[in-house]
Amino acid sequence: MFRVTNFLKELSAPTAVGPRRDPPGPVVIWNLIRRCNLTCKHCYAISADTDFPGELSTDQVFAVMDDLKAFRVPALILSGGEPLLRKDIFEISRRATDMGFYVGLSTNGTLIDAPLADRIADIGYGYVGISIDGIGATHDAFRRMDGGFDAAMAGLRLCRDRDLKVGLRFTMTKDNAHQLPQILDLLDAEDIDRFYFSHLNYAGRGNHNRKDDAWLAATRDAMDRLFDRCLAHINAGRPKEFVTGNNDADGVYLYHWMLKHHPDKAEHMRGKLVQWGGNASGVNVANIDNVGDVHPDTMWWHYTIGNVKDRPFGDIWMDTSDPLMAGLKRRPRAVTGRCGACAHLDICGGNTRVRAQQITGDPWAEDPACYLDDAEIGLAEPVGARVEVTPFSARRRAG
Repeated sequence: MFRVTNFLKELSAPTAVGPRRDPPGPVVIWNLIRRCNLTCKHCYAISADTDFPGELSTDQVFAVMDDLKAFRVPALILSGGEPLLRKDIFEISRRATDMGFYVGLSTNGTLIDAPLADRIADIGYGYVGISIDGIGATHDAFRRMDGGFDAAMAGLRLCRDRDLKVGLRFTMTKDNAHQLPQILDLLDAEDIDRFYFSHLNYAGRGNHNRKDDAWLAATRDAMDRLFDRCLAHINAGRPKEFVTGNNDADGVYLYHWMLKHHPDKAEHMRGKLVQWGGNASGVNVANIDNVGDVHPDTMWWHYTIGNVKDRPFGDIWMDTSDPLMAGLKRRPRAVTGRCGACAHLDICGGNTRVRAQQITGDPWAEDPACYLDDAEIGLAEPVGARVEVTPFSARRRAG
């Protein structure tokens, strides 16, 4: 996760550059249930409105929470499927907050009515994230639900009006990129605290639809818009929290944006970006799915490193006999191609390894969704044959 607001605050209130410090344990995104009332095009869990066998019981969830606390996990993001379909979601959430975890709720929002919003507010979640993939019919088409946009916004407003920190989560593809300005305007019109911009990742249903990913120019335009809007809020004294995910090249792009717009502060920013260090899959972010399988992050559902029914989470997470986990924890990662030759590997950390693995079969190959050109990553000459991924084919360079 790339915290845009935190970095842009450095322009007016710079902080000292220090070494990278990892949290004591990873943030755990926990898919407590796979069932969902929607069948979204880009769902990494490939959920459906049906019960899935083998899911963790309440008692098993509680036992895993004890293990997570012992391993010093600081935060739980409760997700699905649709987590509000799990009958014990509030029992689980209450215990998590009582144990001192930061607890977030990730929902599609369509099930939230006034009584349910009261229960959500009573828990005191640190954050409630609701996914919006466009305005009106665009969102409904992505979510495959007529009236889904109105239902999600109604749920968001009910949570906001109960003084919960709420946010929009937006996954951009070529089919909704044109509505990003309207989404950003929606943040202001609805007084929404947080905006999470997700680049489409090649996993689950998103992998099946990777031909619909946003093109290079649209991605760069989107980042410019995010930086400009975020900075405008900071300068106005009413900052909102802007974050991006699933493309750590965003950090390198911010450095080049600084060189263009604030060159006198660009090297300080680069130091802060190196301190951040980029992709944290397998290190500072983890995923537990509905049946207890552990993954390096939510986009690695096709790759399991253990199950919490069999071993404590901490033992699974620290076991580097698994070659993928060993490679993810290595610094710098042994990436190849353009990523290996990139002058800014210390910023992005090699970007999102699951894309390389899904496209080439090699998790250490170059990330095919890096939207920076060769000059921006310090390459005087092309490195090998470019990986061609629709709609990035116009970027291919001969080896």
